[in-house]
Amino acid sequence: MTPDARSRRGRRDPRARQATSTRRRSTRTESRYSTRSTEPAPEPTPTRRWFKRPLIVAPLAIVLVVGIALTAWLSPVLSVRGTEVLGATTVSEEQILSLLAVPTGQPLMRVDTGAAAARVATIPKVASARVQRMYPSTIRVTVTERVPVVFVDSPEGAHLLDEKGVDFEMGVPPPGVPRLVTPTPGWNDEPTLAALEVLSVLPPDLRFQVGEVAARSISSVTLTLLDGRVVNWGGVEHSDRKAAVTLPLLTQPGQTYDVSSPDLPTVR
Repeated sequence: MTPDARSRRGRRDPRARQATSTRRRSTRTESRYSTRSTEPAPEPTPTRRWFKRPLIVAPLAIVLVVGIALTAWLSPVLSVRGTEVLGATTVSEEQILSLLAVPTGQPLMRVDTGAAAARVATIPKVASARVQRMYPSTIRVTVTERVPVVFVDSPEGAHLLDEKGVDFEMGVPPPGVPRLVTPTPGWNDEPTLAALEVLSVLPPDLRFQVGEVAARSISSVTLTLLDGRVVNWGGVEHSDRKAAVTLPLLTQPGQTYDVSSPDLPTVR
């Protein structure tokens, strides 16, 4: 049978056409699967093991920290070889160092800074003290001294009081420090604290004119100026307003200036 005859027979015979189509689909499927099977399999992703490193690093870090702490605690390398005193002007450095009581050669880590500061703060003229370790080999002491704000006369002499009413020293009052007159002067006395509060709000031009501040009670404070004039202040309330009206009021002639009611001041 000639090729043309077979072709004509295939077109006439539907079963032949179906067999041919089936063979073609089978060939394409085999070709597709054959192509896939030749591709290389992907390599497995390596498992990350960095997360296990802290299990090793942590103990080493602990050992290192402990070693440094023991070195600082015991080694003479980080020991006291000098002391620095700051803020002391009237208190002697020798007195501070004597109460500080930190021996040379003691490891800095073993210095009880709180206890040392408490010892220095027992000096009457010291309002506060701070002790610090300054590595590698210094202890720093910073003190805040008490400043006299008023003085109180007594048979044995003048007592100097600071801004909180603490009696810290006997001596000659510095210029510009007024006398305090109250029934029971002291740091826990309410009239004393009222007088000190009034002084704290006075402008400098008025503060330097005050020679005496008296407080019979917390509601009866008076200021006696160096020239003898008297300012009746009253209580501590509205002190800012009273301070603002007092200086202009003093430009008027008179002997007694009443600012206890600052909106209605009077001069006599």
